[in-house]
Amino acid sequence: MKNNRLVWLGIVVSLLAGCSTTPRTAAPVVERTTSSAKPAADAAKTVAAAPARPEGKGYYTVKKGDTLYRIALESGQSYRDIVAWNNLTNPNDIKVDQVLRVAPPDGVQTGAVVAPAAGASGIEVRPLGASTSAGAAPAATGANKTGPRGDKRAYSDSTLAELEKPDAAPSSAATAPAAAPAATAQASAKPDAAHPAEKPAVAAAAADDDAVSWMWPADGKVVGTFDGGKKGVDIAGKSGQPVLAAGAGKVMYAGAGIRGYGNLVIVKHTNNLLSAYAHNKTILVKEGQAVTKGQKIAEMGNSDSDSVKLHFEIRQQGKPVDPSKYLPPR
Repeated sequence: MKNNRLVWLGIVVSLLAGCSTTPRTAAPVVERTTSSAKPAADAAKTVAAAPARPEGKGYYTVKKGDTLYRIALESGQSYRDIVAWNNLTNPNDIKVDQVLRVAPPDGVQTGAVVAPAAGASGIEVRPLGASTSAGAAPAATGANKTGPRGDKRAYSDSTLAELEKPDAAPSSAATAPAAAPAATAQASAKPDAAHPAEKPAVAAAAADDDAVSWMWPADGKVVGTFDGGKKGVDIAGKSGQPVLAAGAGKVMYAGAGIRGYGNLVIVKHTNNLLSAYAHNKTILVKEGQAVTKGQKIAEMGNSDSDSVKLHFEIRQQGKPVDPSKYLPPR
């Protein structure tokens, strides 16, 4: 009996030991920490891998069906400039979702240069504005040093009196040159405090736009209007009929690279205004060429059109506007 009890006691003890050790080894402590750490690390990698894309005004995201020439027309810029701004090796090699700069970077650089110039002028003003009674002594000392007396005279009371008389004048005159620069500094500081540069720039651009003298680019019946849903006006005519520059400017584009426009000429008149002449039979000007108002720039045709006509547009900052608001009445 004693042996049986000992056997059963040994069995019970072994079972209890097995039950007590199993939970300790099976506790998934390590797996919990690793599973929670991996998503955090992956999220950090995803954030770090996300590329920084420029956004805002002056940039354009390429969409399906876009061409660089059309993007240039819609933004009111030369396609050659867009190629240069984005370091493109091939104007035809642009991809969907690609972000392109469509505004000149010079505007940003110019604004960055103005700030240091204003700060430099402030540094120059500080010693002038800080000239107090304490700083008057160095000014007077400098005045005496700049005008030494080179003649040699015997010492006497009269000679000493003569030498002391002119010294009083520089002390009073020394304040005059300091006052003049101070007044100049204050006058130059006023425009910086007012910051009126932006409004005059806008006003100057508007004045340039208003100064453009317009004329109709071709004779013929108007068969399509801006109010009719078009981006410009359509003027019917005969094949080979002269197409004239509606205003003086510079040829920004001459070619057939924009679908739906055929042989196209674009003339830039100001930084904001350009005019477009589409569906030509023949183009008579080259890119970069200056043209005058009324100059023959093309011959009317039906390239990329179902009839002989001139499609004429006026664009302001790349956006089509009603040409009838600019052209003289007929």
